[in-house]
Amino acid sequence: MKTLQKFILPALIIAVIALIYFTYFTSNDKLGSFSSFDTNNSAVKDIKVQMLQDRGINNNIFYVSDINGEVVLVQADKIPQGIEKAVTVILRGHLNKDSFHAHDVLLDQLR
Repeated sequence: MKTLQKFILPALIIAVIALIYFTYFTSNDKLGSFSSFDTNNSAVKDIKVQMLQDRGINNNIFYVSDINGEVVLVQADKIPQGIEKAVTVILRGHLNKDSFHAHDVLLDQLR
């Protein structure tokens, strides 16, 4: 019985660490939502969005759509090569009242 008691606490600790890892640190394939951003906060956050290629890419300005279908204008500091073939991208930046300012654009899924 005493040997069983020695394994209960470490097993619980490992289970809690595994739960935190799988719920927080693993990436999911779902698009993000702009509703989780606060326009009064300039903290840099990541969001996965769908590119709207039909609206074009002009001087580091392009349009994206989130999981709710909300269309947002993105003004990026710089865009990576190959963005014309991107289906989804990860934006790192903050939401303004009329646009999203992306400090970094990461290609996620390509055609």
